[in-house]
This record gives sequence, structure tokens and C-alpha cells, in this order.
Amino acid sequence: MKILALCTGNPERLPGKSYKTGIFKHAVNGAVMIDAEGLVGDAICNRKHHGGVDQAVYVEGSLTLDWWGRELGGPYEPGTFGENMVISGLDNRDVCVGDRFTLGEIILEVTACRIPCATFAARMADPKFVKRYTAAARPGIYCRVIQGGVAEAGMPVDHRPFAGEKVTMPELIKTFGRRLSEADRSRYLAAPIHYKLRALLQAEY
Repeated sequence: MKILALCTGNPERLPGKSYKTGIFKHAVNGAVMIDAEGLVGDAICNRKHHGGVDQAVYVEGSLTLDWWGRELGGPYEPGTFGENMVISGLDNRDVCVGDRFTLGEIILEVTACRIPCATFAARMADPKFVKRYTAAARPGIYCRVIQGGVAEAGMPVDHRPFAGEKVTMPELIKTFGRRLSEADRSRYLAAPIHYKLRALLQAEY
């Protein structure tokens, strides 16, 4: 595996919307610094729902994006979904909470899956895209930065699976907003899951 693209964005206004968003990402040339908040220089406009230490870097696997390219009827351009990093040979469905990606001195730890929103649907110019993305069950991957550093396209990536019980990206998107069984709740909480989801799971009982 290797980094195929690193993507950042500037605040831009969606057609017909009054607010600006950082969802429009574009592949960058050269090295990018990654710190605890993600890629330095990347725009995060709505910090209530985006960014933060437990979703600092948004990763997409190339195998998943190839699938979306076929679904969307054309080649997929890096950054289209608002991702920060594209990793070659990776299928999002194979990724679990607690998995780690090591690239040079950088260590990323998976915390959660991407949940689609109205801004995403507007970006894709498809009002039904939230349902389409959810039904596909191939959500993007949010990571916290365990150790920062400098990254650039072409760097090799090591994917190390979480040693505990698995909580997959497809499972996360399918169970989002639903009450879990006690066994599943315990399994979720045993993984290094996003702090907001952890708080929700702890508050339910």
C-alpha cells in the first residue's frame, strides 16, 4: 500500500447555499504536515460536525473509490468525497476501529466511519446521495493522529489490524443512530472509538 493522493481544501460556497464548506478537496503536490488536527492548511468550516482530534484525517481506499467510479459512471478524482488521503489497495469494508496506518513517522488510528450529510449530497448534486452512500455500506474512514509528521504521495503505508474484537466500517454505518445489544455495545466500547460515539453509547445505559 502507498499514499496515492493527499487532499486539502479552501472554504467554498455550495451553489444555492449561504454557508461555506471545506468539502471541496483537491490533490496537492509535495509534502504536507499532519498534526493532531489533521493536514495543516486544510479548511474545516463547521467544527461542530467536522474535524477535531478524533476525525483529524479522513481516509478513502482506492479499491472503494474505484467501485464508486463505476457506480458514478466515470473516473473518480481524488478529493471528490472530501477525503484527505487516498491509500492504494485498500477496501474500506476491510477496515475496523482501532486499525492503524503507519506512513513514515506518522501513525493514524481509525476511530469511526464517515456519516453522510446534506452538505455531502449538495456537493454530489444528488439529493438522494445520503441514502445511496449509506446503502452502499462502504463509508470513508476517520482517524486520529497518534503521531504526526510529514507525508507526501507515494509514501508506503503499513496497515495493522486492531488486535481486539472487530467493529467494521460497514457495521458502524449500518448501526448509526440505532440502539445496540449489550454485547455489541460492549464490543464497541472496547475499541478506541470516536469520543462522541463513546459518549453516546455510555449515555444510553
